[in-house]
Amino acid sequence: MAQFMGTFNEAASADDVRLDGAVRWLGSVLPVTPSMPVPVAGDASFRRYFRVRAGPRSFVLMDAPPDREPLQPFVRVAGWLRGFGLRAPHVHACNPELGYALLEDFGDTSYLDAVGRQPAHTTALYGDALTALLRLAVAGRTHQHELPPYDLALLEREIDLFPEWLLERHLGLMLSAAERAVVDALRATLCTRALEQPRVFVHRDFHSRNLMVVDGEGPGVLDFQDAVEGPVTYDLVSLLKDCYLHLPEDTVTAWVAAHRDALADAGVDVPPAARFMEDFHWMGVQRHLKAAGIFARLWHRDGKPGYLGDVPRTLGYIVDAAGAIPALEPFADFVETRVLPALGRADPRQ
Repeated sequence: MAQFMGTFNEAASADDVRLDGAVRWLGSVLPVTPSMPVPVAGDASFRRYFRVRAGPRSFVLMDAPPDREPLQPFVRVAGWLRGFGLRAPHVHACNPELGYALLEDFGDTSYLDAVGRQPAHTTALYGDALTALLRLAVAGRTHQHELPPYDLALLEREIDLFPEWLLERHLGLMLSAAERAVVDALRATLCTRALEQPRVFVHRDFHSRNLMVVDGEGPGVLDFQDAVEGPVTYDLVSLLKDCYLHLPEDTVTAWVAAHRDALADAGVDVPPAARFMEDFHWMGVQRHLKAAGIFARLWHRDGKPGYLGDVPRTLGYIVDAAGAIPALEPFADFVETRVLPALGRADPRQ
């Protein structure tokens, strides 16, 4: 979840028909009259979240307009994750037709918040997250084939967010023929490398904003409704090359190697160590192009500027990856010499 906070009046105006409907629905599913819903952190979608109290208990109300964010995938995947032994929120009540769900409340402390406040806890927190990711890959074999595939069409659509929304819409860059050839060649390579990887149950947004510090065995896992069957390194990249939080490179390298070995020991199909590390870096480029495009789209399409500040870090990972992947150097040079300088000059109000 992204950290967009607001007052009740901002999120629930007098003509907020959906919230009015949610309040009526809450009255039908809770045994006592609930408190007025108060906005909490939301994500980069059309879903909204509110905290409500009923007596001594606290819940999270999810408002997911059914024509935009159907609830069935969330409920289905939540059940699977809990069956795997992961801490997905319990769904206390749900009405998919109306688009409302009443969820277990994991509180407000994300991994991003926790690491920022107490960096000394990073190793322990990420150890828990890597254990959860291993469990997802191993136990997830029972359901991964029921998920949508992370196929060529989806990979290409995601990569194309970068030129469409960041380069063209946000930065107004006109690419030369040579630059366009570099972008197109990278697109083809990224898709090939992703599709060659072993397939596992992929959360698809496994990072510090969607992992919560909770009591007991953690982390609390959120925002999993877009899960797919996809590349074995995808969630690992999301976690360790986080768009919102930078981890030391030597630490990342050690954790990638250890996770690869843990997957192999658990019987998951993984390539040799050197190939796995290459796959990790290539997968990171794909994800970071997608993320940078989405961050620009969130501003220009949805009026959410809060992610633009994360674009330089996100693109910086691509520049850094060229040190490990020489074939990436032409594109990394394009990012470093053309995109990042333009980003510094861009007016976010445009």
